[in-house]
Amino acid sequence: MIVAEAVGRALAACGAGPVFGVVGSGNFHVTGALVASGVPFHAARHEGGAATMADAYARMSGRVALVSVHQGPGLTNAMTGLTEAAKSRTPLIVLAGEATEVQSNFHIDQTALAGAVGAVALRVSDAATAVEQAAVAYRVAVEERRTVLLNLPLDVQAARYEGPSDVAGVVASLPRPAPRTPAVDGAAELAQALEAAGRPVFIAGRGARHARRELVELAERSGALLATSAVAKGLFRGDPWDLDVSGGFATPLTAELIRGADLVVGWGCALNMWTTRHGSLVSPGTRVAKIDLDAAALTTHVPADLGVVGDVADVARTVTGLLPAARPGYRSPELAGRIRAEGRWQAVPYEDEGGDGRIDPRTLTIGLDELLPPERVVSVDSGNFMGYPSMFLDVPDEGGFCFTQAFQSVGLGLATAIGAALARPDRLPVAALGDGGAFMGLTELETVVRLGLPMVIVVYDDEAYGAEVHHFGPHGHPLETVTFPPADLAAVARGHGLDAVTVTRREDLAGVAGWLAGPRDRPLLVHAKVARERGSWWLEEAFKGH
Repeated sequence: MIVAEAVGRALAACGAGPVFGVVGSGNFHVTGALVASGVPFHAARHEGGAATMADAYARMSGRVALVSVHQGPGLTNAMTGLTEAAKSRTPLIVLAGEATEVQSNFHIDQTALAGAVGAVALRVSDAATAVEQAAVAYRVAVEERRTVLLNLPLDVQAARYEGPSDVAGVVASLPRPAPRTPAVDGAAELAQALEAAGRPVFIAGRGARHARRELVELAERSGALLATSAVAKGLFRGDPWDLDVSGGFATPLTAELIRGADLVVGWGCALNMWTTRHGSLVSPGTRVAKIDLDAAALTTHVPADLGVVGDVADVARTVTGLLPAARPGYRSPELAGRIRAEGRWQAVPYEDEGGDGRIDPRTLTIGLDELLPPERVVSVDSGNFMGYPSMFLDVPDEGGFCFTQAFQSVGLGLATAIGAALARPDRLPVAALGDGGAFMGLTELETVVRLGLPMVIVVYDDEAYGAEVHHFGPHGHPLETVTFPPADLAAVARGHGLDAVTVTRREDLAGVAGWLAGPRDRPLLVHAKVARERGSWWLEEAFKGH
């Protein structure tokens, strides 16, 4: 076999997959070897979509997904999705052909390109040890939670593989990582801090999505309230002390209670400006603790007064064992009643701003929340609209929300929803997009149809890049560069083979109800013409001073 085939077999033997990609000459053989080894392949229409699909799949499945792209432009097309994955520390491997001949049209410095966005660049450089090099890429992705670019030079790919023919056997014989030792350094100090706290609040991030049980047990023992960052939304759903999301998407009650905490503990959560509203949710005098596998996270954004390096579940389990007895902490019957009554955005009163052929995005989203089945996986693009689905669409657990926002790129939402849908075929996939992101990701509508995904795609259409309109408009700047004429997105969707409904008032959601009651044999696009007179309040707050 040639080296390209050995690499594909090796990654399959490691357990990587599925693979998303756009196949050209430089990645044809490695992709074929993966497919021949039983790894599912999903063709995207653009490499950027492929990278984002793989990112979302990895997030929602817990597996290392693969991206396969052509050398040069195949990789550059994938870079925005690759950047999002790298910034999110998604375990992902990008397989890219590499033109090493400097006179080739396809030649670029792919290693430098990956390093510039925070990915780890590796290379298959030897025909004898190609299997071991592929396994190293897999190990880096898993053990270091990194996005890896595995460069596959064209000449090396085409060479005859010189290692043992039993590729799976070679992979199985490689040394296994040592068992993880639970971290205990700092656990006693954290236990003391919890014992001394009268109003503790836990904020769990992506690094805590595997540790619901351990965190709930510790919160019960310490009397802590439970919240999450946006990427971990749903982690504590169903718990009576769940405050939902901290930060710009927080309900008024959640913001009040986090500000009232005397100890905020970030579990696998960087406590960045979005999660803390530029630090305003952490009141002066409030002590901050952080638990993270990455020591650097303990000092970024809101620095920790107390930091513990370790796995969230291990640390929580250890600390629970150190607390002598359960204590009420922040919890009381009165507060439990307030959380039941005020703890969801659906319960927060508002004045409907719909009319003149446009629906209030809150009314739209609440109506969808009531219609769509609870077992859903919601994926959200970036833009002025993004808080409405993030706040008003409930999800059943942490596996119900996919939020690719580390790079804050518009246009990733539809591809995110495809990856999430393939990772969770047991749930109804819901994509929430703005009109700007919908047009950027339009090429993957065909992919949704081709894969037969029963997806609901909701487009919040204000005929503009709304964030820019509401950022610059109040200062009198001309806005013709960020506004657009009306477009019939429902017709565009039907042209791609989807069902579609246009929504300008709540009554129009009857079309969504009809689709849900039917066979759902085609995906549905909901073209919602939303009210646009004012910006979203979370962006208004984010723009203050900027």
